[in-house]
Amino acid sequence: MFENLNWWEIGALLLVALLIFGDRLPQVLSDGLRMLRNLRNMARNATGDLSRELGTDIQLEDLHPKAFIRKHLLSEEDEQAIRKPLQGAYDKLRSDLTDVHREIDDVASSADVRSSGGSTGAAGGASTPGSGADVVAPQRRSFDLDAT
Repeated sequence: MFENLNWWEIGALLLVALLIFGDRLPQVLSDGLRMLRNLRNMARNATGDLSRELGTDIQLEDLHPKAFIRKHLLSEEDEQAIRKPLQGAYDKLRSDLTDVHREIDDVASSADVRSSGGSTGAAGGASTPGSGADVVAPQRRSFDLDAT
């Protein structure tokens, strides 16, 4: 519970607790610990009673509704029957995403080849006919304010 706190933060919390509760701090701490023990005992008794009534071994984590149904009410065949339609859709979606990822990688690699091939010709200073280095950008017409 306190693994994220360092010693300075724990000391600051104790100081704040001492300022808030004053002389009653030991009594408040003992009441809090007693309440925590009672809650744990109540949870342990509830899981024990439920285990006896259902005839199975139930842990505290099993009391979550999804986990309870999955573990105690469904057989393995039922669970597989529920998962089967979803598993087919998941496999199809995964294969489609794999294909899209492969196509994106192919496009990216071909774009890298084009950009590295075009930049070496222009950077080297040697221009070959048709390489694009001999193409001159068109001149921009000046705008005449009086003409408008």
